[in-house]
Amino acid sequence: MEEQQLQYLFGMHPVMEAVRAGKKFDKVLLKQGMDGPQFRELLDLLRKNGIQFQFVPAERLNRAVRGAHQGVIAYISKIDYVPYEELIDTALSTSRNPMIIILDGVSDVRNLGAIARTLECAGGQGIILPAKGGAAINAEAIKASAGALMRLSVARVPNLRLAVYYLKQSGFKIISVTEKVSRLIYEADMTGPCAFIMGSEGKGISQGMLDLSDEKVAIPMSGEIASLNVSAAASVVMYEAVRQKLG
Repeated sequence: MEEQQLQYLFGMHPVMEAVRAGKKFDKVLLKQGMDGPQFRELLDLLRKNGIQFQFVPAERLNRAVRGAHQGVIAYISKIDYVPYEELIDTALSTSRNPMIIILDGVSDVRNLGAIARTLECAGGQGIILPAKGGAAINAEAIKASAGALMRLSVARVPNLRLAVYYLKQSGFKIISVTEKVSRLIYEADMTGPCAFIMGSEGKGISQGMLDLSDEKVAIPMSGEIASLNVSAAASVVMYEAVRQKLG
């Protein structure tokens, strides 16, 4: 199979996280002449897991990706999405107070990656995306997530409402984060199972999803810009939930 037709990711840390997560690799390309502790750790992981690797000139890696590949490109099977029911059921079985993110219209892969990274750091369980109109999980998204997208469960659904209905039936509180309300994030109870809906920076959360929410909350703004990047906003909300759960 041609390399261009394969799903790939790049960067030392994302590739190591993917190996540890048990992802299936077609092959790994390594820059000739590489050395150092992190590289030797990666090499050891590849050998222990029986993953084929090949040393190639830097020019070949530079042609394959635009980003900072750090001398490592891994070609893998495409991301395995899970059914939303499985994601939700697993979240409840592995955590007393699980946290899930629903992305309504977020199309930038770097925002998706950044949100995934924060969610994994905050102890969250998964992300639910629309099958159409949402960000794709590609090499750039995985790189931005520092490998978190290889560890989190991700579901893609034809209609986000289906997932929201199931979340509600499963005991999750649905919280939309929107600038259109005066109630602040600190006023919402986030101590139990929560699913946070984040919308696109342009259009925000759709009215249909707002109507399904149990609560609608805003992040306080004092500056003249009065808006945060969606990944930054998601981070603020997730760590308010962490604060409440720890308290």
